[in-house]
Amino acid sequence: MYILEIAFATPEFDEAVRLRTDVLRKPLGLVFAPEQLAAEYKQRHLGVYDNHGQLLGCLTMVPVDQQTWKMRQVAVAEAAQGRGLGKILVGYSEALARSEGIRLITLHARETAVPFYLKLGYQVVGDRFEEVGIAHFQMEKAIAS
Repeated sequence: MYILEIAFATPEFDEAVRLRTDVLRKPLGLVFAPEQLAAEYKQRHLGVYDNHGQLLGCLTMVPVDQQTWKMRQVAVAEAAQGRGLGKILVGYSEALARSEGIRLITLHARETAVPFYLKLGYQVVGDRFEEVGIAHFQMEKAIAS
């Protein structure tokens, strides 16, 4: 298993978009609009792959300011869920952020994912809110550099 940064507008990026669509969008009846994907040009995309080069999971990091990144669109293929890949991917993204001087990671967690992020040291900040038609919580984690 290995993790790679995925370049925007590459076949690997398209593969990550398909995974995100299958795991996160289709169950809600949503699709990506072209302008949503175009806005990801300056975002950081990470993918976790098996030893055969099959994408198993991905996430996106959005620079917010010089000390903060927002994690979004964390997705693990259904067949690969429950194997700790999300934890590995999040840990890698935190190490990358730390290496670049980032001190805070924030995210909007689906209510069902809150326990996952709590186990990884994230804290709920604020009240429950609705996003893409389902309940979310803002969460954050301070990371030491």
